[in-house]
Amino acid sequence: MERRAATIKDVAGAAGVGIATVSRVFSGGSVSAATRERVLAAARELDYRPSALGRGLKLRRSGGIGLIVPDVTDPFRAELVAGVLACARSLGEHVIVDAAHGDPSREAEIVERLVEQRVDGVIAVPAGDAADWRAAARVCSSVVFADRVLPGLPDVPAVLADDAGGVRALTEYLAGLGHRRIAFLGGAPGAPAGVRERAFRAALAQLGIPLEEDLVVAARPSRDAAYAAAAGLLQRRSDVTAVLAAGHLLGEAAVLVARELDLRVPADVSIAMMDDVAWAELCDPPLTAVARSGHDIGYRACELLLREPARRGRGGPVLLPTELVVRGSCGPLRPPRR
Repeated sequence: MERRAATIKDVAGAAGVGIATVSRVFSGGSVSAATRERVLAAARELDYRPSALGRGLKLRRSGGIGLIVPDVTDPFRAELVAGVLACARSLGEHVIVDAAHGDPSREAEIVERLVEQRVDGVIAVPAGDAADWRAAARVCSSVVFADRVLPGLPDVPAVLADDAGGVRALTEYLAGLGHRRIAFLGGAPGAPAGVRERAFRAALAQLGIPLEEDLVVAARPSRDAAYAAAAGLLQRRSDVTAVLAAGHLLGEAAVLVARELDLRVPADVSIAMMDDVAWAELCDPPLTAVARSGHDIGYRACELLLREPARRGRGGPVLLPTELVVRGSCGPLRPPRR
């Protein structure tokens, strides 16, 4: 004979409390620690499983959180997704993941769908319009940005890496090797690309190195655009002695173009980049890079969303440190090739 599944009434009887108390325990309500442990012990003994659907209907939400990233195949974004999933799993939440591919209209559709599903909150690497996110923040219980912020939304909390500090460390390192013609391969205007370019300009000014606008190049976030930008730069300015790439796609492009132009790294040109992705160490020579932990950004954003509501929107973004990883792709300035 099949055993009858335990009910909330059974748990209440075994724990010696009322049904309402058991309900509060499983919905996150306020009960004493001793009572909570007694109810949970009774539930374990009876193998009781609360109904997620019933709890969601009662709370007028589905449970779980939404996560929106530009691209799940990008190695840094994949780390960020893994961090969110790890944190959510530790807190008993499930995650609905979707990719907007940098398309604001697609992002708006994803947000609308998540709102309709009544998720508990949304974590996003935002690409879209501030007005869309302002409306979403009013409907969702909470929104947290990860690795990027949108101007005009100071009240939306965010978890960011110290990109400015990372670019500054790279620029100072290259300058310390004697380089003065340092090119900057950046992304399209906007955060975080704008933060990185501003940090590069500020670092040069602080070091007393004149900025040549011709050495600051922007590219859209695609391999083809990154390659075109790197090729145009290194073909146009053969006197460049160092390249600082603002992201791993741009760093990859700089390495490929240098190889095709028969430029020796680092003898003819030093190359360094933001984002210490796995392949950087496999290059010949291995690539100097600034390590930003996508996993930590995702994990911290999930913690902020689910565990620290009192901190959200206060004191500015949570800023996580970066680390300069020096490898063989950068060397001291040498006399030009003959």
